[in-house]
Amino acid sequence: MWKRVLFLGVTLALMQQPTFAQQDDNLDELRTKLSNEWTLVRHDRLHNIKTFAKQEDGQRFRSFKVEAMLSCSFETITRVLLDFEGYTRWYWEVREAKLVRKDSPLNYYFYMVHHAPYGLPDRDVVLHAVIEPQTETRKSIILTIRAEPNILPLKPPLIRMTAENMRVKISPLPDNQVLLEAEGYIDPSGKIPTWANNLIQRSAPYSILLGLQRMVQLDEYRLSKTALPFAIDNLAE
Repeated sequence: MWKRVLFLGVTLALMQQPTFAQQDDNLDELRTKLSNEWTLVRHDRLHNIKTFAKQEDGQRFRSFKVEAMLSCSFETITRVLLDFEGYTRWYWEVREAKLVRKDSPLNYYFYMVHHAPYGLPDRDVVLHAVIEPQTETRKSIILTIRAEPNILPLKPPLIRMTAENMRVKISPLPDNQVLLEAEGYIDPSGKIPTWANNLIQRSAPYSILLGLQRMVQLDEYRLSKTALPFAIDNLAE
C-alpha cells in the first residue's frame, strides 16, 4: 500500500513541475537583464575558458565574447581551423561541413548544417572567412567570419541562418601556448522559442572552445608536416 501512495505522490509532484523549457525561461527572467556591456557568463578555470554576453541595441539576440588559452603551436590551431570538413568533429552541433570555394590562401567560403534543438528545423549557413596574417608589428592572426546567406540556393526544410558572425584574434604565447579571443553574433533565423535561443547562446561558444582544445591535441594536426597556405611565426609579441 505504501508503495502506491509513494508512487502517487511522486507522480503528482512531477505533474506540478514546469517543463524544462519553462524552467529555463523562468530562470532567465530571474537573472539580471543583460545590458550593452559585457557580462561574464562562465569562467571555467580548469580549461582556461571565459565566456561573456551582452544585449546590444537593435539586435534580436545576445552577442558573445570568449577568451581561452590553448596548449598548442600556432601551426596546429591554424590547421584545425582550415580543415572545414573537420568541423563536424568539434564545432557546435554540426552534422555537415564543407568548403564551398577558396578564392585565395586568405579567403574562403564554407557551408555548415547545424542540428537544432529538439522539435525545431535544422539550420544551415554559408560563411565567408577572411584571414589577416601576421605582420612585422602584429604577431596575431585575425579571422573574420560573416554569413553570406545568398551564396548558395536555399535547401528546405533547412532554415538559412542570417548571422553566424565573429571576429577571432589568435595570438602566440610563450611555452607553446595560444590565446584565442573572439566576439560575435548568432541569429538562427526563423521562429525559435526563448528557451532554445538561450540554450544556443549560452552553450555554443563554450562548447566550441572545448572542442577546439580537444582537436589541437590530435596527432593528425599536431604532427602534420603539410605546408600551410601562409607563413606562421610562433614567437610571442
